[in-house]
Amino acid sequence: MQQGTDAAGQRIAGAARTPTGMLVGGEWRESREGARFPVLDPATGEVIATVADAGVEDAADAMDAAAAAFPRWSAASPRRRAALLHDVFTAVHDRAEEFAALVTLEMGKPLAESRAEVAYAADFLRWYSEEAVRLTGTFRTAPGGAARHLTLNRPVGPCLLVTPWNFPLAMITRKVAPALAAGCTVVLKPAEETPLSALLLARVMAEAGLPAGVVNVLSTSRPGPLVEAVLGDRRIRKLSFTGSTEVGRRLLALAAPGVLRTSMELGGNAPFVVFDDADVDAAVEGAVAAKLRNGGQSCVAANRFIVADSVAPRFVGGLAERLRAQVVGPGDDPRSTLGPLISQAQRDRAAGLVDDAVAHGAEPVVHYGEGAAGPGDAFLRPVLLDRVPPSAEIARKEIFGPAAAVYRFSTEEEGLALANDTRSGLVGYVYTRDLDRAVRAIEALECGMVGVNRGHVSDASAPFGGVKESGLGREGGEIGVQEYLETRYASIAAPA
Repeated sequence: MQQGTDAAGQRIAGAARTPTGMLVGGEWRESREGARFPVLDPATGEVIATVADAGVEDAADAMDAAAAAFPRWSAASPRRRAALLHDVFTAVHDRAEEFAALVTLEMGKPLAESRAEVAYAADFLRWYSEEAVRLTGTFRTAPGGAARHLTLNRPVGPCLLVTPWNFPLAMITRKVAPALAAGCTVVLKPAEETPLSALLLARVMAEAGLPAGVVNVLSTSRPGPLVEAVLGDRRIRKLSFTGSTEVGRRLLALAAPGVLRTSMELGGNAPFVVFDDADVDAAVEGAVAAKLRNGGQSCVAANRFIVADSVAPRFVGGLAERLRAQVVGPGDDPRSTLGPLISQAQRDRAAGLVDDAVAHGAEPVVHYGEGAAGPGDAFLRPVLLDRVPPSAEIARKEIFGPAAAVYRFSTEEEGLALANDTRSGLVGYVYTRDLDRAVRAIEALECGMVGVNRGHVSDASAPFGGVKESGLGREGGEIGVQEYLETRYASIAAPA
């Protein structure tokens, strides 16, 4: 592992060149309290940087800056906003290796996956640079002829964006890019585990010419009081949050007094349905992608593999072979295909769900105890459980780890019923060669997104979001920018 160790040392040196203060009103500064907190490398547990620890007074300063910048930014021409977003896209693209190394360092995923995340993140900047000039309204004659109806889109106002640690760059651009395209200003609170990617992006934006106060970034180890303070400010008009359903519920309650616009991308419990006519080899490939991307730490990770009885032995055998072949190690080691989980606590939580399932009668085809776990406490080898009973916790909870749970079914109706037997509804995956069956499944699945014969659905140009307890609103695509706009209407008397 010497090669990975040397690379880690180089990347820690790179992290030292990343901003570690907070950005408020165009200025890099310390918190009013002077507090800082450490950012850890999940692969080793060592401190890679310390960053400013914002408190409620800093939140008030950020709100002042966002509110002061809003009139001028909202009045900026669509072309100016588009040009700036495109300049930021170009800068992120040109500095992709720097961003990828930082994502791997603070989050742990293999460098190849970090590169893919940076490309995905940059796509949002490019997409919304193009959408910024297409925010059209309407003008038409009222049916009775007595008036003309004019509608136009206006930015909602200053926005609070709260992002997670699992995609520390892409989840930011997915929110910031449409907000800026719409003419909104932003207070951004990145996850405390992974603030460095956000701070580097903020620097890139400032260097591209973003006016002071348009984007303000608050890193904090005390997110609860800070977020509550911002949501209690009557100048904030929009909340966008990606994270757990439990936290989402609390934030919705805090947003209610101000009647805020909200976008909530919450937890998932994705079904991966393999019908008896599926291309099983392709399904195994899709399962690996849908399960192991980011070590399973993704809201769109496949949790429940619902497999037809007739193809289950072949599917389970193929998936077991692929899981055993994974190389678990630090993300900066080019041999690694599976990095650490974000923390030992997350590793223990995922392992606990596996242990509970086995205790309830699930068959462990591949178990995390089969080989070396990795060089640190946050590593977990892949797991494959067959014939998981519905009584096991893993059937109901989001795993957020590299554990695949298999459930078997005999009829199409039974398989779809199993897929919908969850309070979540973010994404589902379907493998079948029958087009009619695919259409039936798309219409029947209670999900905001469906992947058909592929284990990947995320795309900057497509609407991302869920139903049921998986959230409200959509991010990405043409609809994503509408989340940051209000429709205004004027009735104009018809000409005499």
